[in-house]
Amino acid sequence: MSYKVEKVNPYDTNQPKNEQVARMFNEIAPNYDKLNGTLSMGIDTYWRKDALKQLKKYNPNHILDIATGTGDFAILAQQMLKPEKISAVDISDGMMEIGKIKVDKKGMSKTITFENQDCSAMTFNDKSFDAAIVAFGVRNFENIDKSFQEVLRVLKPGGVFLFLELTTPEKSPMKQFYAFYTKHVIPFLTGLFATEQRAYKYLPASIAAFPQGKEMMSILEKNGFTRIRIKRYTMGICSLYIAEKPIV
Repeated sequence: MSYKVEKVNPYDTNQPKNEQVARMFNEIAPNYDKLNGTLSMGIDTYWRKDALKQLKKYNPNHILDIATGTGDFAILAQQMLKPEKISAVDISDGMMEIGKIKVDKKGMSKTITFENQDCSAMTFNDKSFDAAIVAFGVRNFENIDKSFQEVLRVLKPGGVFLFLELTTPEKSPMKQFYAFYTKHVIPFLTGLFATEQRAYKYLPASIAAFPQGKEMMSILEKNGFTRIRIKRYTMGICSLYIAEKPIV
């Protein structure tokens, strides 16, 4: 089954979505951290921290950080959870190069490693990880079902899959604020930062097309996950999904 968001692409070309996404992030990588912090007004740090708090009871030793980008979620996971190892993967070498510099400066390069991997066809062995995490990357997947099945495969029985994703607010006044922000503020800021604006037109389009709430919970269940929960942040701007791999 395909989902609407899988057909939302950064560029109007015949390239596969994963190739377009990699191209987009390679192009915006130099400005990504500064612009992302400005666009989110720093609130994404709170969302990430609260999400990782949910992992503490699982005490994961080996974490897979999918769509790691410049490594912020992996770095925060290392600081908060102190696992033995974090394998950070992405399809954008440009983003990961910046992540490697940040990790090295923090003295975490022995714990956090980076590797170019497509999450729909990973090379890791079965039952390799205690937890898999994603921050704002699932809507960029070319094939959500195949990627979720891969996550299930590489998780140990009882392992947890946790991801944050931006969502479209449904209630006032946040609904109106979000509409104004995406229509006027994002284009202004991307122009100010001299950043590829097509990439940030893709942002609200992919959020709008993303399966949300109960629909996403059903997708996780269909792909073999159990004990699925959802937590919403900031009047519906962001959602946290938590699911587990069955023990048996």
